[in-house]
Amino acid sequence: GKHRIVIPCLGHFKEEYEKVSKLYMNNRIRTTRYTLLNFLPRNLFEQFHRVANLYFLFLVVLNWVPLVEAFQKEITMLPLLGVLTIIAVKDGLEDYSRYKMDKQINNLVTKVYSR
Repeated sequence: GKHRIVIPCLGHFKEEYEKVSKLYMNNRIRTTRYTLLNFLPRNLFEQFHRVANLYFLFLVVLNWVPLVEAFQKEITMLPLLGVLTIIAVKDGLEDYSRYKMDKQINNLVTKVYSR
């Protein structure tokens, strides 16, 4: 199997450490749910698991059928778009604060026990 190489002092061995450390998983903490690429699809997926959002989506789709149309199509979409936007902004801000906290925790100085 693979053997792990431990380099206690980075002074002269920094390049060797960087080369060897790429082979192993890091121990960084990540509590965020989203990245920039998956924010919109994942957030919409989570929001449409709520029954209220599905109900408003059903009303929007139903209003596009000419026989059942009760209001203007654009007016029916406003409540759904408003709720989705507000919740997406809230989730984005919460996730960004988690990202900043993770970054702060991952950059803490630690003590290492050595005999």
